[in-house]
Amino acid sequence: MKRIVAVVAILMASTAIYAQKFAYVDMDYILNKMPAYTDAQKQLDKIADGWQKEVEAKMKDVDDMYKQFQSEQVLMTEPMKQQKMKDIEAKEKEVKDFQKDKFGPNGELFKKRQELVKPIQDKIYDEIQKYATAKGYDVIFDRSSGPTMLFANEKLNKSQEILDALGIVAKPAGQ
Repeated sequence: MKRIVAVVAILMASTAIYAQKFAYVDMDYILNKMPAYTDAQKQLDKIADGWQKEVEAKMKDVDDMYKQFQSEQVLMTEPMKQQKMKDIEAKEKEVKDFQKDKFGPNGELFKKRQELVKPIQDKIYDEIQKYATAKGYDVIFDRSSGPTMLFANEKLNKSQEILDALGIVAKPAGQ
């Protein structure tokens, strides 16, 4: 029994000696206060809207081709019907390929997002690393990345200090 008490006492003392400092930031909050990020987001939205309109126009063409086929098929021979259906399917595949090229996981929108947003994120991560080193933090969590933090004392939130270090003046919420 004395051994267990001694082991527990040693463990408690060693954890007290090696106590770690924790903090968190809210990356969404920081990003949304950065003019460069909001400008990049607007630019991405504009590009995506343009591509989406192209997709919709091309899909309308496919729908029109199909409606025309339905109205004319009674007058067509079987080989003509098959050729028309192949044409419609080819046009539909072309639209889906275009959509995948623009919006897919490795599509142009993803690449454009990397080009515009990654440098901003890298700047923030560098600032967080400098801040953590200067203030002696062992771990800094990102509160915005999902339900990984069930409780966080607001005094541990260092988002505003990161914005200050980046030279960004944040307007109060609601403005």
